[in-house]
Amino acid sequence: MDTRRGLPDIESHRDLHIWIIENLQMVPVPEPAYGNFFEKHCYVVLHVPQSLKATPGVPKDLHYWVGKMAAPGAQGAPGSFLQHLKEALGGATVQHREVQGHESASFRSYFRSGIIYRKGGLASALKHVETNVYNIQRLLRIRGGKHVSATEVELSWHSFNNSDVFLLDLGRMMIQWNGPKASAARKARGLFLTHSLRDRERGGRAQVSVVDDEAEATDLMEIMEAVLGRRVGSLHAAMPSKRMNQLQKANVHLYQVCQKSKDLVVQELSTCPLTQDLLQEENCYILDQGGFKIYVWQGRRASLQERGAAFRRALNFIQAKGYPSYTSVEVMDDGAESAGFKQLFRSWSGQQRKNKNLSGMGKLLQVKLDVGKLHSQPELAAQLRMVDDASGSMQIWCIQDSRRQPVDPKRHGQLCADSCYLVLYTYRRMGLIQHVLYLWQGLQATAHEVSALRGNAEELDLWYRGALVQEHVTMGSEPPHFLAIFQGQLVIFQGHPRHSRKGQPAPAVSLFHIQGTDSYNTRTMEVPARASALNSSDVFLLVTANLCYLWFGKGCSGDQREMARTVVTIICREDMEIVLEGQEPPNFWEALGGRAPYPSNKRPPEDVCDFQPRLFECSCQAGPLVLTEVVFFSQEDLDKYDVMLLDAWQEIFLWLGAAASEWKQEAVAWGQEYLKTHPAGRSLATPIVLVKQGHEPPTFIGWFCTWDPYKWSNTQSYEEVVAGDPGAVSTISEITAEIVNFRLSRWPGNDRAGLLALRALKSSEDISESELELGPRAGTGSRSTVSSTSSSSYQSSPQSLGSGGLPREQLRHQAAEDLPEGVDPAHKEAYLSDSDFQDIFGKSKEEFYSMAKWRQQQEKQQLGFF
Repeated sequence: MDTRRGLPDIESHRDLHIWIIENLQMVPVPEPAYGNFFEKHCYVVLHVPQSLKATPGVPKDLHYWVGKMAAPGAQGAPGSFLQHLKEALGGATVQHREVQGHESASFRSYFRSGIIYRKGGLASALKHVETNVYNIQRLLRIRGGKHVSATEVELSWHSFNNSDVFLLDLGRMMIQWNGPKASAARKARGLFLTHSLRDRERGGRAQVSVVDDEAEATDLMEIMEAVLGRRVGSLHAAMPSKRMNQLQKANVHLYQVCQKSKDLVVQELSTCPLTQDLLQEENCYILDQGGFKIYVWQGRRASLQERGAAFRRALNFIQAKGYPSYTSVEVMDDGAESAGFKQLFRSWSGQQRKNKNLSGMGKLLQVKLDVGKLHSQPELAAQLRMVDDASGSMQIWCIQDSRRQPVDPKRHGQLCADSCYLVLYTYRRMGLIQHVLYLWQGLQATAHEVSALRGNAEELDLWYRGALVQEHVTMGSEPPHFLAIFQGQLVIFQGHPRHSRKGQPAPAVSLFHIQGTDSYNTRTMEVPARASALNSSDVFLLVTANLCYLWFGKGCSGDQREMARTVVTIICREDMEIVLEGQEPPNFWEALGGRAPYPSNKRPPEDVCDFQPRLFECSCQAGPLVLTEVVFFSQEDLDKYDVMLLDAWQEIFLWLGAAASEWKQEAVAWGQEYLKTHPAGRSLATPIVLVKQGHEPPTFIGWFCTWDPYKWSNTQSYEEVVAGDPGAVSTISEITAEIVNFRLSRWPGNDRAGLLALRALKSSEDISESELELGPRAGTGSRSTVSSTSSSSYQSSPQSLGSGGLPREQLRHQAAEDLPEGVDPAHKEAYLSDSDFQDIFGKSKEEFYSMAKWRQQQEKQQLGFF
């Protein structure tokens, strides 16, 4: 097999390349046909992100797509195709196995307008899409979330349901029918796919019309009934899609694959939370994410034999576990891990961390927090987690008796662990006033106070007309900007009469832990007054009735000491004595209740995780929260119907579209559930930021490659798009004439079966056979004629051709005298529905009637239709 034939220039402008497997060869698919997949074939899809091409070592994604009707041999052995292509490409790759209808998030993300599943196989001419061809009649069911898919279904009312979107494609006219229970988001995404089909396959010249309400779209319904017949009975409910919730995905198990004599052994190694050091470069591993996805990791020193068997082992593992055959598989090499794989581990460090320009607050002094840079370079703001240089203004309220009470400006930096606070920060960005509302929650606050905190935040948000970015902050996990606005003077008390409304007696001794090196990152927190709370790497302030001791640990830096001296004046009003570790006076230990062991080793540097931001679409329509990832995301993936979760690892953003305000109360709970069920064992104190469409802060915008601030005002809504589509340019009679001609062309043309087929479609008792032979002329019928025709066609027979044909038991092995009235005994098979015909004959009607006459007769005789 020569995979190099047709291999593209990977440095070309395109980031997506697709081949179809034809006679064990990879044949390139023309670019206009991207997104169309025939269910009898397999495909290879290569993705090379354009934005990452300049970065050495960034893995390419290779997908092997399997159609549901593909031959069993093609379904089970993707490895050979991918391995050859991987060798031809060179460099790191991540290999995926995809199955029709169950594709991975990354695969779906390549096709923004949607995936179209086409019946049958590809003709030898390899024409995936024939542009400007109008002799077509098909029905597509459109469903899915952010990235929809369209499946070709039987051309019958039986295919419809009340929740999905359907597209009746009639060549020159495309009618989108929206189920009465279809969501606004599904309708809008369906229309996007419909317009994409029109532009790609009809050169933009087909007429698009939408049925949102059947009672108001009588003209369109007449056309649909001319094709499908009159609908009998009510619409059935849609079958819910089976999607795994977050709790199921959190159930991860790591297995080591090893060879013992002639046997291959798969041994469970660990469960969550996983650590990176479990992966040894001499071995291969299988990571099972709750049956949702199977990952195969290959160490760089693993044998070539082991690498070549990766897919086969994964499929054997799926079979042994009893998982569905469509379970997604992802194979990767050491050093070429995907973002999803890395985030299944508690932490991950790689080569990319060495190339990072910024790794956190340690670089703040180098950039000097230039507010102009933060605003003009949002990617810098996102990495530093700073919306500006903290020079704006702030207001603070303490929640007392379920109400917010203003805090004296003199005590703005003094918070209590048993209370909750609202901190409103106001700044200017590009000449516009922006707001961030911090909801600070003390660790000792009651559930009632936390609920009151959120209620008061909602009141403030209404007062500011929804313009507040709300960030939920837990005591001890304050984000950098929150610390920066207090300029190093933030002090958190466990409870003190001077600061707490609860009026407990003042403690005789208090101990404060001072952490930070400058005015942007310093936090002081009261801790239990005992010796075990000390740490050699930091500074502590011990407050007694008569004297304050400022204790410097051996491992603290000069910057830490300088910042501590400025903080002391807030807490200590009495005399102060500086104490060095190892030179403490007896009174110091006596105040702490005596000596005790405490951490004395130098604190290791904070681990910088090599994690990429990830975007998810949130949904809980049918119960538990379901998150669907959007890979290679951009601003285009945000629309007004969405609730999106952006995981930036150090904080979680929940983005609410303008039409998704109903989910505002649930959004923060979704963020908390995401953290709680994350396989890596994430901290529940990770800040959660609620962002609304049109009010995005630079810390959010910076995670997107490009950002258009005017997108929301320039984008048409679904209603505007529907209203802007051109009205009906053809009369109903003209369209119906095309429908009749199309129907007639699908039947045997020079015998009575074709005449009876047309008679069944029109069911007009007064039309002579000579008129039928001539066929209708475009533009000659009237609107009233079509209406009566479509209705009468279903009065003549409960199972006419328009609704899918006659039941097989009324035609198969039946004598002429036992056939339904009007059926030609010489062509009984012609009255089967398309699906029944395919099931019985193993081919379509078009394929059957293209065969020689003697072969037709032979098959009919064998199958009981002679």
